[in-house]
Amino acid sequence: MESLILKYKCLGITDVLHYEKFNLISISHHSTKIEGSTLTELETQILLDNGLTPKGKPINDTLMVTDHFKALHFIIDKAKNQVSITTDLVKEINSYVMKSTGGIYNTILREVDASKGMFRKGNVTAGVSYFPNYDKVERLTNELTKFINAKMSDNLTIDEKLYLSFDAHFNLVSIHPFYDGNGRTSRLLMNYIQAFYDLPLAIVNSEDKQEYIQALIDTRKEDNIQIFRDFMRNQYERYLLNEIKKFEDGFSSNSNKGFSFLF
Repeated sequence: MESLILKYKCLGITDVLHYEKFNLISISHHSTKIEGSTLTELETQILLDNGLTPKGKPINDTLMVTDHFKALHFIIDKAKNQVSITTDLVKEINSYVMKSTGGIYNTILREVDASKGMFRKGNVTAGVSYFPNYDKVERLTNELTKFINAKMSDNLTIDEKLYLSFDAHFNLVSIHPFYDGNGRTSRLLMNYIQAFYDLPLAIVNSEDKQEYIQALIDTRKEDNIQIFRDFMRNQYERYLLNEIKKFEDGFSSNSNKGFSFLF
């Protein structure tokens, strides 16, 4: 993996004009599509690049995408400034994710505004998964952020940095601290750690949604984090290899074949 990342960086892929912007657009597309957005990648690109709302698509999907894109820029800025991961930061990430689509939940204990990054005050399930009781959420999230910060103070290898980002992703989504946006927030926390270490940002491909969910379920069932690590490592490796191939194929085409006008 280290040699693959080194090759990715040495090729100067990220120096290509607008590469970072369109890479972030792709991350937002796949992360929101996993959560049900109906926008295609082209519609997402036009929306985020030109501000044009796709016709015939639910406004909620458009808001989900634009909020995620803003959240992604937020975590990258925080990572570049080496801001420590805290529970408040996790809440703030979720508030960006849910800013325009978060609803109000009336519970016995209090009213919870999901657009404000507030922890849930009720118990939740998702498919076959049951998550920790709401009264454990704050303690578990505090423990997770303290653990991440302690690990980040160590001198980690490339693999250890990646595994830390994958583990943070898995553990936060398994705590499920919010009523909504847990998956997007957890993937953004993963991206935050990667950006902190100046690593390429991982994308969970939306076409692999079923395998992604199954990896989460199997990891909990078997109590074996390596299952999720292996899934994410495979996603990460495929992404890097694909980007390298696209870059090398494009360079080869431009260098050897020239350009043919289609009219």
